[in-house]
Amino acid sequence: METATYLAPHETMEIHEMLNFKTLCLAQSKMMQGLVFDRDLKKLLQKDVDMTIRHVRQLQGLYEKIRLSEDGGAHAGE
Repeated sequence: METATYLAPHETMEIHEMLNFKTLCLAQSKMMQGLVFDRDLKKLLQKDVDMTIRHVRQLQGLYEKIRLSEDGGAHAGE
């Protein structure tokens, strides 16, 4: 049984902001891959893309569990 985790509204916003930031980082790294010719730099960018995709998925998983309660507070897992 999973226990409910309660998040304050500002914590919910922080998760949202991190998700937006990581999404922008992913787009930039993907774009840069097409502009770079150095093989080592392309590998590094691909590693960044792979890690960022994993981070985005983790943040999405957290974000999906968050619901706003009737009193305006965010409650996760309810």
